[in-house]
Amino acid sequence: MAVRIDDLDRKILRELQRDASQSLDEVARTVGSSKTPVWNRIRKMRESGVIGQHTVVLDAEKLGLEACFFVLVRTSAHEAEWQARFLEALMSRPEVLEAHRLAGDVDYVLKVRVRNARAYDEFYQALISEVEIYNVTGLLSMEEIKSTTALPI
Repeated sequence: MAVRIDDLDRKILRELQRDASQSLDEVARTVGSSKTPVWNRIRKMRESGVIGQHTVVLDAEKLGLEACFFVLVRTSAHEAEWQARFLEALMSRPEVLEAHRLAGDVDYVLKVRVRNARAYDEFYQALISEVEIYNVTGLLSMEEIKSTTALPI
């Protein structure tokens, strides 16, 4: 269910998405308001869940995680028990940055970040040993063209 936000809320959110480490004074000045109303709006958006976890964005390549794979998973099993084992396997693997259940021919797509192709194979071997999967296709990203966490608000 969408939460009602106005233009000032959107300005605040855009500014926080750009740089959440800036001070409340800087945010207020940029959005054209004063500190107290901006703080109250941020607090309300946190309470409503519009603003979630605060984190930092790391450079994967500089940390040696140079390979990004998109993994297409097809399964012939759709029982609750299989899904629970699959989800548990995904949640226990820090290499899995994103996982989506899809409509269509592919059941799941995973975004996996690893050091290299050998590390991807280790991930793949571990995954298929934990849960039976009908078909797995790993697609190596040759170049990241755009990556953002900023929502288009």
